[in-house]
Amino acid sequence: MSIYPLKTILSTIANAKGEKRLIFNLGPIGGLNSASIVLLLLSLPFIEFAAVFNPFIFNKLGIATCIVIYVVFLSIVMMLVVLTIWLVKKSVVKKITPSWKNYFSEVDLNMVVSSGITPYSDFFKFYKKGLIHDLSEEQLHEYMLDSFKTMQDENKELLSAMKKDNKIH
Repeated sequence: MSIYPLKTILSTIANAKGEKRLIFNLGPIGGLNSASIVLLLLSLPFIEFAAVFNPFIFNKLGIATCIVIYVVFLSIVMMLVVLTIWLVKKSVVKKITPSWKNYFSEVDLNMVVSSGITPYSDFFKFYKKGLIHDLSEEQLHEYMLDSFKTMQDENKELLSAMKKDNKIH
């Protein structure tokens, strides 16, 4: 497995402004671009509408049945959206973890990309500040190492509690 450049890794989880992506981007690491996934997900309700309300189906089922089927299938589409986002996130994290460990061996990538409260919840704030300075690959790596140390110092109680909890389990 190849080691991806740091900027490539970060472009999978953050946009060009340094904000966390809702749908992670597999494009930079050889997968489907997040814009393609968004386009597909946005088109699903329209495809469903065309399938349910076409003249053939509509004449066979009637308006009430078509509306019920549309609403039921729309709830399935919403579940597909959530499942797709989860699978893409899982795939991106799995692909970039070896490279991440090469750059930041002490920092758990899952805690960085987590939506919950972790010691690294401010990662994207620090990353955004690093982007403002247009740092080189090496400078960005050093900046992020310093940022992780700062985040660990600011959240040392949470980090120690998490380490104690891991020892118990």
